[in-house]
Amino acid sequence: MNFQQATFQASYGTFSQLPPCIGMEIAFAGRSNVGKSTLLNKIFNRKALARVSAVPGKTATINFYRIAPVTFVDLPGYGYAKVAKTEKRRWAELIDGYLESDRDIQLIFLLLDMRHAPSRDDLQMIDYLVAQEMPFVIILTKADKLNQSQRKARMEAFAEEIPYFDEIHIIPFSAITREGVETIREVITELAEAEKMEK
Repeated sequence: MNFQQATFQASYGTFSQLPPCIGMEIAFAGRSNVGKSTLLNKIFNRKALARVSAVPGKTATINFYRIAPVTFVDLPGYGYAKVAKTEKRRWAELIDGYLESDRDIQLIFLLLDMRHAPSRDDLQMIDYLVAQEMPFVIILTKADKLNQSQRKARMEAFAEEIPYFDEIHIIPFSAITREGVETIREVITELAEAEKMEK
């Protein structure tokens, strides 16, 4: 796959606006400000295809990107406290609506900040994905912010904090050092190749 060929398709603010599914989709989920837009730009090797906001909770839409045969879906960040309840409800309806629809969601990349224990929202999302038997990979962002001993300590803590930790594919990621970028691309390419073989 030529990741630089990614194109921005559209943004949608409500579930009812979403276009029909045209093939396999890979979604990116995580709490506000965890770095989803930054990760997408690194995967696509583009500076600003995904708009990075300095304000947490700014991505309040579902954003669609595409490199055939894959549609990449950037879900709104969850768990940001400083927004109105009506706005939170709209985000929840967007995320739940998308995940519970009959779209061809092949994988979800769930982003967690490597520096901190998972939030209650993070754990709810993990429990949901496990209960729904949806395939997912955890990406630990901001890996460069920790030294080796801090990193080791966090990984040991995650093993206790995250249910089914040993059974989940975990990828540490850094936007600064590009750690994890190639691994994430390999996972995506493998799914895309499998999709082509089936057709």
